[in-house]
Amino acid sequence: MATTATRHRTSQHVSHPAFRADATFAAHLQQVLVDLNDLALQGKQAHWNIVGPNFRDLHLQLDEIVDAARTFTDEVAERMRAVYVVPDGTSARTAAQSSLPAFPGGEVETGAAIDAIVASIYAVTGTARRVHDDVDAADPTTADLLHTIIERLEQLAWLTDAERRTPGASVPEAILA
Repeated sequence: MATTATRHRTSQHVSHPAFRADATFAAHLQQVLVDLNDLALQGKQAHWNIVGPNFRDLHLQLDEIVDAARTFTDEVAERMRAVYVVPDGTSARTAAQSSLPAFPGGEVETGAAIDAIVASIYAVTGTARRVHDDVDAADPTTADLLHTIIERLEQLAWLTDAERRTPGASVPEAILA
């Protein structure tokens, strides 16, 4: 019978990254991660529970939003790891820290679902825009990821919101204030 010896390293691995995130940078990316995670959850909640006019189109559109949010969640978390930050995508962290408005429970009429999911998309892009300049000052590469997120989510918000718009009469809420 052969015996197996276990070897333990006696030296510690040391890496020398060109960039390592500080606490503020880490907090900014964590907030973007949480908001994207919540957007994916809200998108699925809407997908399962919408009823009403244009159900099928919105049902499919919501999957596109969820797919984008999930992809971006993974990209942000992996970027966090690349700059030596440990991401927290737990449901507890997401529930405690999300800056998105709550999505209604139960069945939701398609028009109300559109309004709610578009508000949540804009909350995510608002977070990305709010943290952008700090992130860009520290690491332009990570800011490029934020640009991609903002560009795609704002496109999805526009495509989704167009269902509720009236030609020449619809005005974004911020303009009304």
